[in-house]
Amino acid sequence: MATIIAGTDANAAVLLSSCLNEKGIAIAPCDTIYGILGCAPRTETRIREIKGRGEEKPFILLHATVESVLAAADTEVPAPLLALWPGPLTLILKAGIGKTGFRVPADSFLLDVLKRTGPLFSTSVNRSGETPLWRIADITAAFGGNVDMIVDGGDLPGKRPSTIIDLSEKPFTILRHGAAELSDEVLGLCK
Repeated sequence: MATIIAGTDANAAVLLSSCLNEKGIAIAPCDTIYGILGCAPRTETRIREIKGRGEEKPFILLHATVESVLAAADTEVPAPLLALWPGPLTLILKAGIGKTGFRVPADSFLLDVLKRTGPLFSTSVNRSGETPLWRIADITAAFGGNVDMIVDGGDLPGKRPSTIIDLSEKPFTILRHGAAELSDEVLGLCK
C-alpha cells in the first residue's frame, strides 16, 4: 500500500524526491491535475503496467527549466510558446529519433521535486482510456496498491490538463485544448 503524505507537509518535497530517486512511482498534484510520476527513463515499464498502457503512446517529460528542455530537444520553439513556460503547456518536440512531449510546470512544489530528481515521466491518474481521477479518495482506492507514494493535495475538481501542441511539423497542431490560454499569435502558428 502506498505511503500517503499531505501536500502541506513541510518535508513533502524531500519525501517525494527520495521515493522517486529510489525508482519509486508516485502520484502528486502536477499544477494541472494529479499525475503519476517516475524518474525517466528507468520507470517507464512500471508506469505502463500501472496504467495498462501500450508502448505506442509516450509519456510527457517534466523538466525544471526551459533550458534543459531546449538542450534535450531538436526543435526550435517560437518565442510566443516559450513565453507560456513555466505553465500548463505541453509541447511535442523532435528529440533523438522520435518525438517527446515536454512541459515545464509552474508549481513551486513540483519544481522543487524536479530539481532534486531530474526529468520525470508524468501521465494522468487513470487507467488507459478512462477519465482522469481528481478525488483523492478515488485515487487512493484505485492506485494505492500500485504506487509507492501518494501526495494528498486534496480534491482537484474542475482542473484541466495541460494544453498540448505538436511542434514536430509545420503548421503546428493543437492536440488538446487545456489549461494554457493561447494568444492569437500562438493560434496563428497552428492549424
